[in-house]
Amino acid sequence: MTDELKILKAAFAQEGPIVARKGAKRTAIAQAMSAYDENLARASQGTGIADRLKDTARAVFETVIGRRPMKHSSALAGGASLGVLALAVLSATYIQTGLRDTRTGVQPAPAPVTPTTKAPTLTPTPFKDALRQQLGQEKTKIAKAEHDRQPIVREAESTTTKVARAKKDSDARMRVGTLEIGKDGRLAGQQRVASQPAPPAVAMRQIAPGALHLDQSAALRDPSHRGTYQDQGRDRFESVDANPVNVVSQQPVSTFSTDVDTASYAFIRASLNNNVLPQKDAVRIEEMINYFPYSYGPPADRAAPFKAHVSVMPAPWAAERKLVHIGIAGFEFKPEQKPASNLVFLLDTSGSMNAPNKLPLVIISMKLLLESLDPEDTVAIVTYAGNAGTALEPTKVKDKAKIVRALDSLSSRGSTAGAEGIRQAYALARQSFDKKGVNRVILATDGDFNVGITNRDELKSFIERQRESGITLSVLGFGRGNYNDALMQTLAQNGNGNAAYIDTLGEARKVLVEEAGSTLFTIAKDVKMQIEFNPRAVAEYRLIGYETRMLKREDFNNDKVDAGDIGAGHTVTAIYEITPTGNASKLVDGLRYETVKPLPAAGGKSEEYAFLKIRYKLPGQDKSKLITTPIGRNIEHGSVAAASTDARFATAVAAFGQILKGGRYTGAYNYNDVIAMAQGAKGADEFGYRAEFINLVRLAKTASSLEPLPPR
Repeated sequence: MTDELKILKAAFAQEGPIVARKGAKRTAIAQAMSAYDENLARASQGTGIADRLKDTARAVFETVIGRRPMKHSSALAGGASLGVLALAVLSATYIQTGLRDTRTGVQPAPAPVTPTTKAPTLTPTPFKDALRQQLGQEKTKIAKAEHDRQPIVREAESTTTKVARAKKDSDARMRVGTLEIGKDGRLAGQQRVASQPAPPAVAMRQIAPGALHLDQSAALRDPSHRGTYQDQGRDRFESVDANPVNVVSQQPVSTFSTDVDTASYAFIRASLNNNVLPQKDAVRIEEMINYFPYSYGPPADRAAPFKAHVSVMPAPWAAERKLVHIGIAGFEFKPEQKPASNLVFLLDTSGSMNAPNKLPLVIISMKLLLESLDPEDTVAIVTYAGNAGTALEPTKVKDKAKIVRALDSLSSRGSTAGAEGIRQAYALARQSFDKKGVNRVILATDGDFNVGITNRDELKSFIERQRESGITLSVLGFGRGNYNDALMQTLAQNGNGNAAYIDTLGEARKVLVEEAGSTLFTIAKDVKMQIEFNPRAVAEYRLIGYETRMLKREDFNNDKVDAGDIGAGHTVTAIYEITPTGNASKLVDGLRYETVKPLPAAGGKSEEYAFLKIRYKLPGQDKSKLITTPIGRNIEHGSVAAASTDARFATAVAAFGQILKGGRYTGAYNYNDVIAMAQGAKGADEFGYRAEFINLVRLAKTASSLEPLPPR
């Protein structure tokens, strides 16, 4: 083997210098360019020829200038052929390293030279000149491709920027802000970052009450709302059995506290507008009936804050039984008679309020309430989440801009320290207490208390002690899926305030603008009703609704027993179903061994079905007063059609509520019957509330029994 190497070396030693043949060089360059063009011309999946050329040129160019790392790719096939040709001709010693960023305009630096190494000198050759020329042409092509590509890149970057900005704005809207009215008349959840300026004020007084609804199901389907708090099936209502049928001979007296809350009706409406029937415990029939205004004649003198209106008519679902309809109307203030208001807005800003129909609707509702107040009234704001704090010290309403800025700065996050918020709100109300005015805390929440005191009995005790100081509590409920109605009813009933549920902008206007007087200004407190039925005329009776307001017989005369309050201009309606004596359709059979003693002659009393007593206290007084009214045959209507419009419409609402709860006592009476009666008793219907009720009955006919799980 050694001899063969020696022979080979000797042969090479005899050869002269190797000189490149001009034709060979041209042939090599042509072959390299042909391979380059062939590789670029190959179609790749899903890409056009022009785009492939641009992308390939871009890849080669970025690799050359160091912007893209070298990796195996068909896009670099043409560049690889040129590289192979260059390596075949040039020595590795001549390869330059340490390329700099050509974006700065600096050319690649030569390889570093050690002190003991002499930098090589490249002798210009025709081949090198040709190679440089060819490389220059390639750079020109790449530059042209880059120039052609720039408009496409700029358009793509612009689109990406717009998308990113839209997503950012959407995320910001979902965090905190206000509701806007869309072109279709529905509310759209729009949130605004607190640092941004508030939008121009909306003329809320021009919005028709009851005309706007927040379509929660649509909001849940909208991907832009998926960052909001969503829950389902955790609404909490107290379970109470319906009032029983009572036999007059055994229990002739019925006693209950008046109720002017409307939360149940609004929650039922929110459920039906989402195409689902409300759970039975959510249906409180007295709140459904008392949701509507009635034209009972109000008293003329504030000294007698209300008077009773009573009538008797056949029961439409059982002609052999009768309905006793009792209505009272409260005294209504004139604008100059309104007392001053010292209000504290206690607003839930916890994470569970992060939904378009919760905190954003709360903020607009509070702004609406400001429109109902006088410039010298006082407003403060307390918020609570993981802890509670004062967002606004007591401020005169004439400084409305300051109050609005405080509302616009609110955002939802954290857990729910509701009890601590209530404590601080009462403390702030005491700070600006007005002995001659209204001192009230207005709580706006979904009721999801989960930090601190959460036990209803403990909260009830605290509220009861606070009402003795002259500070009352009203509750506004918001949202579905996690709504704690049971807690809010406890707070409102024991805080001598009222409870409402705000599901739409129209409802906010109804409660806080149209009915602001009845919401804020109390004309009578601890109002109780007691009816004694005449066993000569009535065999049995049942009270429709008021299950959570029932009192013991002895509570009626006890002024220490708390009862419902009535606000200025408020109406209260109660309906009894009675079975006259001698009627074969009694629901309760008589006793086999019952001894019936003949009643003494009672003169005119034998013509009475019952005797109504109403006990109440004037604001600031501890001694109750009494109003009495006999319920005789002289006020009885022979047919349903002969009854007043108000009595017939209230009866239709009562029938609807009973059907929603299972229809235990309504027999074959159905939704169509309810619609027919309500349409005939709609009356003037100035604000469209009764027309809306009729539509809700139609929705109930096709509503689902169980709400579907919203898409994630």
